[in-house]
Amino acid sequence: MLNINIKKIAREFPRKFWLVVGVSFIDHVGGTMLWPFFSLYITQKFEVGMTEAGIVLGLFSIAGLVGQMIGGALTDKFGRRKLIIFGLVFSALSTLTLGFINSFSVLIPLAVVIGLLSDVAGPAHNAMIGDILPDHQRQEGFGIMRVVGNLAWIIGPTIGGFIAGRSYLALFIIDAVFSCFVAFLFYLLIAETKPEAHPDSKPEGILQTFKGYGSVLKDYAFMAFLLASMLMGIVYQQMYNTLSVYLRDNHGIDPGGYGFLLTTSAIVVILFQFSMTRLIKNRAPFKMMALGTLFYMIGFTMFGMVGAYWLFVGAIVIITIGEMIVVPTSQTLAMGFAPEEKRGRYMGMFGVTWSIPATIGPGAAGLILDNLNPDLLWYIGGVFCLVSALAYYALHLKLGREERFQPAPEESAQAG
Repeated sequence: MLNINIKKIAREFPRKFWLVVGVSFIDHVGGTMLWPFFSLYITQKFEVGMTEAGIVLGLFSIAGLVGQMIGGALTDKFGRRKLIIFGLVFSALSTLTLGFINSFSVLIPLAVVIGLLSDVAGPAHNAMIGDILPDHQRQEGFGIMRVVGNLAWIIGPTIGGFIAGRSYLALFIIDAVFSCFVAFLFYLLIAETKPEAHPDSKPEGILQTFKGYGSVLKDYAFMAFLLASMLMGIVYQQMYNTLSVYLRDNHGIDPGGYGFLLTTSAIVVILFQFSMTRLIKNRAPFKMMALGTLFYMIGFTMFGMVGAYWLFVGAIVIITIGEMIVVPTSQTLAMGFAPEEKRGRYMGMFGVTWSIPATIGPGAAGLILDNLNPDLLWYIGGVFCLVSALAYYALHLKLGREERFQPAPEESAQAG
């Protein structure tokens, strides 16, 4: 295991980065207190089934996909800070609205509006990290953000579960307060990070900014990267909707046992993510994507083959190892594709690799679970991951020698 010096790491990264990490942690804690219990809230308050709840969640995802695309263009035009503050304030208002409405027919169109506008700030967050950190620190920076996110997933649901047993409305109010507080901290502490336009460049009109997506779509190597990521993402995203049902119906594992699997994954990330990121940061990134996706393949295939609970724990640890490689590396690669002036739009398109799988993955997986041998879901997932890993390796052969995808030199990585 790598010897990690926390004080040295803290000095290596700029102060502005740690400010973003701190306020993001507060925001994540507020969100994870509420959203793990949102389906329970819908089914209990509006007396509907999981099918109706699934429709609402699907509308959030579809609208969020459009919101990310809009946000990617707007953050390149107007900057990161304004979009993030807008997203936080709107999130607070929409969260309060969700807590007070009493009609399911109102909830459906509201889900579209909230999904659309709440996700506008998503690309701005990633672009801000890209602005703050130099190339050689981005992979580690995204790794640190993952540690913070997983720490929030341990703290938030624990507190949220206690509060939800007493009042769902209190969860909505608390999340709104957290969002407003984080917006205030962003306004007070964090300056704009969008790079200054080149003196000789002409300012873009808003329509030109949106038309800039045309050049992103013509970046065929980037599109190939997105397709490989979506193929893998479909398998990964559906797991969080279907694994609990699969374990309950086919292996008699109750929700507590499923919860322990998620907690195990989060603890592994908190303990080992930074060490893993330092271990892989000087290696070819497309090769690392292929390696991480192969870990996914092994773990998902195991779900369909094993029966003992401890083997399911082993499978989730294997998947988490893949996750610790894939997530920070994929974010860094997306930055590598992006020209500085189009960073927001590239990150908006990169968000598609999560939004589309989150929209179609659970439904497709449900069809397999309901109509075919349930174990087949995980075997198909393993095949998808294998194809994705081969695609990443093909991208390595095609693009791996380009300077923008070369690992950072050791001396640069230690600068700072």
